[in-house]
Amino acid sequence: MKSKPKFETLAIESTKNEFLNAQPISTPIYLSSTYKRNNDGTYNNNFVYSRTDNPNRKILEKSIASLENGKFAFAFASGMAAVHATIQSLKANSHILLPDDIYFAIRKLVDEVFKDWNLTYDLVDMTNLQAVEKAVKSNTSLIWVESPSNPQLKISDIEAISKIAKKHNILYAVDNTWATPVFQNPLELGADIVVHSTTKYFGGHSDVLGGCVVVNDENIAQKIKAIQSLSGAVPSPFDCWLISRGIQTLPLRVHKQTENALKLAQYLETHPKIEQVLYPGLESFPQHKLAKKQQKNGFGAMLSVLIKASKEETVLISTKLNYFTTATSLGGVESLVEHRKSVEGETSPTPDNLLRISVGIEHIDDLIADWEQALS
Repeated sequence: MKSKPKFETLAIESTKNEFLNAQPISTPIYLSSTYKRNNDGTYNNNFVYSRTDNPNRKILEKSIASLENGKFAFAFASGMAAVHATIQSLKANSHILLPDDIYFAIRKLVDEVFKDWNLTYDLVDMTNLQAVEKAVKSNTSLIWVESPSNPQLKISDIEAISKIAKKHNILYAVDNTWATPVFQNPLELGADIVVHSTTKYFGGHSDVLGGCVVVNDENIAQKIKAIQSLSGAVPSPFDCWLISRGIQTLPLRVHKQTENALKLAQYLETHPKIEQVLYPGLESFPQHKLAKKQQKNGFGAMLSVLIKASKEETVLISTKLNYFTTATSLGGVESLVEHRKSVEGETSPTPDNLLRISVGIEHIDDLIADWEQALS
């Protein structure tokens, strides 16, 4: 007969999970860092250690892969960790093509972290296919595209660039954070890799960091998986749970945010103090037709505006808004506004008079009225 354990042992034994066969509607959070090994040496579901895999990450990765129509997805602790893993999968001395309007932190990543890899790059206007073709070198290993771009919302022809990449046997990655798979699936348009900051629309509530890489090719998948597991830049089970919960309302949120963004863009376009509105949903936008063809059923909830004002006056206008919080990031249910140049620094190519706007799910009448008073 098993004797009653001493107090210290009881404190451990009495708190072990007894509800392994429970069937909750909401997915549990598996906070365990390690998993029990069976007597025959095997592991249930191959869960050994939470850095290499765990139930919450498995659920999240399966979900994102299915939404992007991909075979493999790998979750990371942030969007930049996902970007880092993609670039790290390249060989040393590689050359890459980056958009001239790329998210500024990626340029800093290449300049400051990968400089010792002898990694070189050229900034290219990805809307100009001839410029992309011309920029290819013998050691070009990756073409990186953002569509829409951050923060000027340039639209790249993803399918056309994929033909250039395939012609030269170059890996092709598309950052799909802004469009989301609700509106765009780059793998279907010829991309080899899709990257997301899941912090943004997937999470959707400004309360979690995350990133992911989605691929179809098994060889690429093996490289990314090795980097994910061995480098350890993985999201916690709780982070995965939060992002998975956000995905459940992703289409509802994004459609509402996009509806608001179009109406706000249309209002701002007519305002005398606005120099230009950058939003693919406007017919005046230079690449409106391409966006309409490429981004099925919607143009996204991000827009940028150029104010007829100095840098200082532009920043001041952003602080006068009541329903748009002045903060970095995007994709949450609340509306945000940001003066990008002051965040990126003086070397940034972003115009001094640009404000980047992430539109939330508030009532559109309140959002428009807020801009009206701020611009008055």
